[in-house]
Amino acid sequence: MKAIYDVLAPAKLNLFLHLTGRRPDGYHLLQSVFMLVDWCDTLHFELRSDGQIQREDLNVTLPADDLIVRAARLLQQTGHTSLGAHISVHKSIPAQAGMGGGSSDAASTLLALNRLWKLKLSTEQLCALALQLGADVPFFIRGRNAWVEGIGDIIRPLETTAQCPTGRFIIVKPQTGLETAKIFSAPELKRDKKPATIAGFAADHYHFGENDLQPVAQRLCPEVTQALEWLELQGLNPRMTGSGSAVFAHIPEQHESKLDLASAPGTWQIKQCSNMEVHPLLGWATSDKSSVGV
Repeated sequence: MKAIYDVLAPAKLNLFLHLTGRRPDGYHLLQSVFMLVDWCDTLHFELRSDGQIQREDLNVTLPADDLIVRAARLLQQTGHTSLGAHISVHKSIPAQAGMGGGSSDAASTLLALNRLWKLKLSTEQLCALALQLGADVPFFIRGRNAWVEGIGDIIRPLETTAQCPTGRFIIVKPQTGLETAKIFSAPELKRDKKPATIAGFAADHYHFGENDLQPVAQRLCPEVTQALEWLELQGLNPRMTGSGSAVFAHIPEQHESKLDLASAPGTWQIKQCSNMEVHPLLGWATSDKSSVGV
């Protein structure tokens, strides 16, 4: 195998996000449901024999030492391989959106290079590496919609449609982005939410709970409020995902044709998505022999 093309890296939405506490080291304790959606970046991997990690940005210029490069180097070092890779990246997921685009790219890089370099690392081994890159990365490695707790490291898959039913969503990314660190360092941020249960979530999937980061985000970025209000005018029940600035809403059946997309500001990115039952690369860390674009 000399190359793997058209490797997808899907975005995620936080159906709710509660902060239940804060550890002495400053990390926040949370509860959330992470859900995969079919808004994806696309990566291509070509084998290099000289050990070099080279990244080519096809449409958006990324930082030189981004999570893709860091993931590749970490896997290279851990796997004790002399092989390298040329990685081409086509970005679709917006940055500073709370949709996990960078984390998803890192996870897909670990999964693809694990296969391309024939390292045969397990899911658990890759998750251990993923956690060194960011709290969201292990979720994408595990590859299923999940109930997430702790600092993002406790991941419980939601494996049935009853736990996470199929749905359509509209996602709005305002022009202005938000830095996660500014949200979590805000003095007014509430961190004392009563712990929720999966049963409580399952009783009202798309209206359960709230995003505890949203009030701070609205103060820092008025466009978040504008996007929420625009979705409300569409007759939907919106909320922010992650630390923003993207907001989203579940689209009830038969409601999609009623959306007035032309009334939104032209600077916003708007996409109608479906959720995904599993990650496109699920099984790539095991003996699964399926392949995509090889």
